[in-house]
Amino acid sequence: MNQLQQRNRSLLVKLLAGTVLMFGFGFLLVPLYDVFCDITGLNGKLQNTGALTRDYEIDNQREVRVQFLAVNNESMPWQLRPEQAEISVHPGEMMQTAFTALNPTGRDMVAQAIPSIAPSEAAPYLHKVNCFCFEQQPLGAGEERAMPLVLMVDDGLPKYITTITLSYTLFDITPESSPVSGIAVEPARSVL
Repeated sequence: MNQLQQRNRSLLVKLLAGTVLMFGFGFLLVPLYDVFCDITGLNGKLQNTGALTRDYEIDNQREVRVQFLAVNNESMPWQLRPEQAEISVHPGEMMQTAFTALNPTGRDMVAQAIPSIAPSEAAPYLHKVNCFCFEQQPLGAGEERAMPLVLMVDDGLPKYITTITLSYTLFDITPESSPVSGIAVEPARSVL
């Protein structure tokens, strides 16, 4: 085998190895991102959603402020706002509030809200029992709707955390290929 063939074979092996490594890295990106978020607290992912698994004792000696923010993705024309910008809760106490969404466009649309919590250390202690973010939210042209949020702050929340910010980013997920009116999407259910 001459020197040119050896260099070509060596290059081919390196290119194949690089391709396999890139595929493996791409395949592992989502789990690696989740681990990264868990370690750094980045993204404030909510871990506690749905029905509560135990009874919580209300700590009447302590109050925690929960602030609400609403942000739209740049391509989302809806208006989303909390009915209350802030509430005070006692750890262990169930609270209900709502966000109001308005579709000011002339077309039916579907949205999905993605929550985030700050500080990230508070994420394991904020339980969302019922939330509009659990399901896709369809709104007709010009329609406005109050969307419920039922939450509870765990009584195990560290004492140094006195304020939690719950932020929602709203994304337009209206399918491009079919009209929204033909999509069967259930609105969020209220547990109350």
